[in-house]
Amino acid sequence: MEHPYPYDVCHKKFRDTGSLKVPQCIHTDKRPYCCDVCNITFSDKSKLWEHQSMHTGGNPYRCDMCNKTFKILKILKAHQRVHTGEHPYSCDVCNKTFSQPYSLKVHQRVHTGERPYSCGVCNKTFSQPYSLKLHQRVHTGERPYSCDVCNKTFKASRKLKGHQRVHTGERPYCCNVCNKTFSETHNLKVHQRVHSGQRPYHCDVCNKTFSHKSNMKKHQRLHSVGLIV
Repeated sequence: MEHPYPYDVCHKKFRDTGSLKVPQCIHTDKRPYCCDVCNITFSDKSKLWEHQSMHTGGNPYRCDMCNKTFKILKILKAHQRVHTGEHPYSCDVCNKTFSQPYSLKVHQRVHTGERPYSCGVCNKTFSQPYSLKLHQRVHTGERPYSCDVCNKTFKASRKLKGHQRVHTGERPYCCNVCNKTFSETHNLKVHQRVHSGQRPYHCDVCNKTFSHKSNMKKHQRLHSVGLIV
């Protein structure tokens, strides 16, 4: 998209004169948009609208695909990528693409090994806060998600969703080699190792490899009790 209007202070270019007015306000400290409730002023009309939603409690921005509403325009635009499939953020190491900059940032920790979130109980570390939150439920025993059919409880909403397919019979994940279907993506991923021969888990004592983590752990117990060397 062409951006023919340059601003001579910061040399940024804009697609129309209306957009050009925003940086002019930033550089001149001009704040012409005023909240009629609390009199806070803004340089950008869209920022005023976002602020006013705090007073009204409303979500002024609506997705025209699913009607979900948002308080902030930026969040609506990010949400719309769910519908468009747009992935504008790319990892410079492996070229994997993402719809959100935060998702890219978290992914990059796979390459850097960074795990900045630490459990205050056992010091286990995690690459993202959500993973830490789930882990902490191991210590607290919290299982906030409950099945409305059998009342079984779960630590994570995705585990509840997978469990509910036991009742519905839904198996939406299909192997592209043999067409076997599964209720959860994890089970499909494990199954596909039958075809690929992948054995990603290895014993740190004897280097024997396994396709299932549970089988590796069973094997390691044999080392620990001296049944194998």
